Amino acid sequence: MSNPDSFIEEVTEEVRRDRLFGLFRKYGWIGVLLVLAIVGGAAWNEWSKSRAEARAEAFGDALIDALDLGSPEERRAALAAIPADGQQGAILNLILASDPKADQPATLAALDAIIADAALPVSYRDLATLRRVLVAGAGMELADRRSALQAIAAPGRPYRTLAEEQLAYLLIEEGQSEAAITALQALMQDQEASGALKARAGQVVTALGGTPPEASSG
Repeated sequence: MSNPDSFIEEVTEEVRRDRLFGLFRKYGWIGVLLVLAIVGGAAWNEWSKSRAEARAEAFGDALIDALDLGSPEERRAALAAIPADGQQGAILNLILASDPKADQPATLAALDAIIADAALPVSYRDLATLRRVLVAGAGMELADRRSALQAIAAPGRPYRTLAEEQLAYLLIEEGQSEAAITALQALMQDQEASGALKARAGQVVTALGGTPPEASSG
């Protein structure tokens, strides 16, 4: 008892240890669960990634095998038999729509499936819309084609310039050559338009009797 301060400190430290041990016994299972959750989550993530990679490889192999078949009918049947959903389903339907002459109704149905799937990225649905207009051609009312193209020709849409090109061709179909020339000339000066698109537009402008922007500025 010659050093009461030291004795009090030892007792206080013992009380703290007892409390800490009691708390650990009472709530330690929470920490164990957290550790298990972290380890389990990491394992699940790795398993999911591995499963997704295997699924993608199987899908790719199935596509290659189907496309290697001889006749268009055999290829289409093999492609249609490949299990797919989500973005893989969209890719599969776009491939099925790559040969409209083989089966136009089936092609349009494949494209409609993509367009109707709101869970797909806009790029897939816009591409399917553009493709559908091209495949349907005159079999689709001109007003309906224009409405579909205008929707994907909005600023910021991934296929805006291609849609605007097709809208210009609809003007030609209606006999509005001057309006078509103006639209194509503007498209040739659009920074987002590809070189191939500008070349096509220039050829059409010339064929309609107009002057491409490059020639007028020279």
